[in-house]
Amino acid sequence: MRNDKLLNYLHLHFIVFIWGFTAVLGALISLEAIPLVWYRMLLATGFIFIFISIRKEKLRFSRKTLLGFCLAGLIIALHWLTFFGAIKASNVSVTLAVLSTGAFFASLLEPILYGRKIIIYEVLFGLVAVVGLYVIFDVEGSYTTGILLALASAFLSALFSVINGKFALQHKASVISFYELMFGVLGITVYLAFAGKFNSKFFILKPTDWVYLVVLASACTAYAFIASVHVMKWISPYTVMLTINLEPVYGIILALLVLGDSENMSPQFYYGAGIILITVVANGIIKVTQQRKRRRLADT
Repeated sequence: MRNDKLLNYLHLHFIVFIWGFTAVLGALISLEAIPLVWYRMLLATGFIFIFISIRKEKLRFSRKTLLGFCLAGLIIALHWLTFFGAIKASNVSVTLAVLSTGAFFASLLEPILYGRKIIIYEVLFGLVAVVGLYVIFDVEGSYTTGILLALASAFLSALFSVINGKFALQHKASVISFYELMFGVLGITVYLAFAGKFNSKFFILKPTDWVYLVVLASACTAYAFIASVHVMKWISPYTVMLTINLEPVYGIILALLVLGDSENMSPQFYYGAGIILITVVANGIIKVTQQRKRRRLADT
């Protein structure tokens, strides 16, 4: 049992490492954000469809459920568009540091969508995160567009997570992912068609871009989506939360190793990023601790 738990824990770290590598792949791919996301979602939809076809999983749902999947798919598409747009406008380090604020957007969205009370300490942590953002803005003014896009991406990520949380309780992760990615790529396809963006150049990619896109769609999207849900069945929420918070850390380290000088930032940037990351981890620790206390009280 101990070895099984260790293997699942190492598997979770590997998944988070893959998520961190997503941003690096985005920087390596020469495509702009819109075609990059279109190819990613299209390929990932195909990979997941093969997976669910082999497992013969149910694909029929009510119209209301499909509309929910459609909404979530459009949101995740917009999240990735702003995410990769932020990378192209700034760099991986700036994007991942700012993206860490997503936890605080979630703390504001949950009371609205779930009807729970606003938690004071989450608001305080949010204010501290704003201080971290101010430090980054103050020293990295040339990356303003990238920072704003990353903030939009963080908000959309939080919105997607809050909405998707309800689906995850009722349906299989692979099926949810298939429909959301499919509707997301359909939404982008409609935009590209009306904007007249589909032309011969759109479908001509460098060989290296094809390699990176296949890795991005298969390992970083299809595999990571499904494997993360499986691992979370065997590991405590506390461990999962702390490990996932390492994503920007892994991503920034990988960016420094792979992309080199373009990712070297001033010391003040790392101070600001550190403030944001510390608040995210502290917020998660307090949440999990309180959940454990509530469970103990319920059991007594």
